[in-house]
Amino acid sequence: MFFATQVDYQALLFKAALLEHVPPAIFVLLLGCCVGSFLNVVHYRLPRQLKLLTPPSSCPLCNNKLTFFRENLPVIGWFVIGGKCTHCKAPVSKEYPIIEALTGLIFLGVYVLCYWVPQSAPFFGEIFGPWWHENTIYKTLPMYIALVTLCSGLLSMTIIDARTFTIPIQIPNVMVVAGVLAAAIQSCIHLRYTPNEVWPFPLPSWTWSACAIGGMSGVLFSTLLLKLGVFKYSFADYEDYVTEDHPIAEYPHARREMLKELLFLVPVFLGLVIGFMAGYERGTPPLVVQSISGSLLGYIVGGGLVWMIRIFGTLAFGREAMGLGDVHLLGGLGAILGWFDPILIFFIAPFSGLIFVMIAGLLEKIGKKQREIPYGPHLAVATIVVVFCRPFVQDVWHVIMPNIAIP
Repeated sequence: MFFATQVDYQALLFKAALLEHVPPAIFVLLLGCCVGSFLNVVHYRLPRQLKLLTPPSSCPLCNNKLTFFRENLPVIGWFVIGGKCTHCKAPVSKEYPIIEALTGLIFLGVYVLCYWVPQSAPFFGEIFGPWWHENTIYKTLPMYIALVTLCSGLLSMTIIDARTFTIPIQIPNVMVVAGVLAAAIQSCIHLRYTPNEVWPFPLPSWTWSACAIGGMSGVLFSTLLLKLGVFKYSFADYEDYVTEDHPIAEYPHARREMLKELLFLVPVFLGLVIGFMAGYERGTPPLVVQSISGSLLGYIVGGGLVWMIRIFGTLAFGREAMGLGDVHLLGGLGAILGWFDPILIFFIAPFSGLIFVMIAGLLEKIGKKQREIPYGPHLAVATIVVVFCRPFVQDVWHVIMPNIAIP
């Protein structure tokens, strides 16, 4: 009798879980497929410097406009038209439905890990923790959107960077906007589960909050001077050294261009110093200030870390050490993940590069030569490891630094 009662109770819990999670899971899956459809536009148009929203999607060969409820319907549309343009019968790449389905599965996977998998489940239940599980998607929607924006941005960046060796600045900029807005909106939502300073990323004190705000003010001021022509763009004449058979140029004036970037950073450094002095030991700011400044601090730490390596590496070796796209990328990741995760990502990424070199070497020995890939995809791999393998990362951290707690 007791066993039967226990089985009935487990069945009720299972049905309750289905009722709670299936509707939002279906919604985020469909939303992800629609976002994937937009990412296909991004992958095609951004490298060609075309507008994203206009003109409407059309066949690149015959310019026939695509209708939403047939050709443009995510995933299903490709099968409806049989993988061919309805007008000129040209083949449509399988990449389109693959990217749409993959993005939908990413949205669904993030939802499952954040809210559906029980916290008692080994490893998978420990990835995101009680803040996400207790508050459900309805109360943490801003941060969920920021998180899937991060995943979508990494997917787009990896595809474009692997093809063109460039990271369009629009992608990390969207990450930054999503991270800061999510932090601002999330801090205004009353949560069920809010023990002391529990948040998706470390919350700074007034000292570092003011420092982040001052540094970001410096970034905006320098950007304004750059737009007005007071500061000059670095590598503005790079295309003059590019040839058709060598898309990656050997640029001879890299050290000179670093002086332009150092000048850009002067207002940023002054803003950091002024902010640090203004907020020094003034206690704890309101949650909304902590949340926004925590996002800004992540942006500054992530971007600043790569930028310093880029500048000093270039000055030392006379050639561009790291791409400016990598600077913006890690800054965008920091805006969503906070200030500490970009540091982990930066130090884990070289291991991804090392593994790729080893695999490429083995494949080359059997006659399958692999093309070189840029550093951006390795940053993406490191981000996936830090975000979705967090229990493993924490275990390794405790082994390497047993007396220092992860922020």
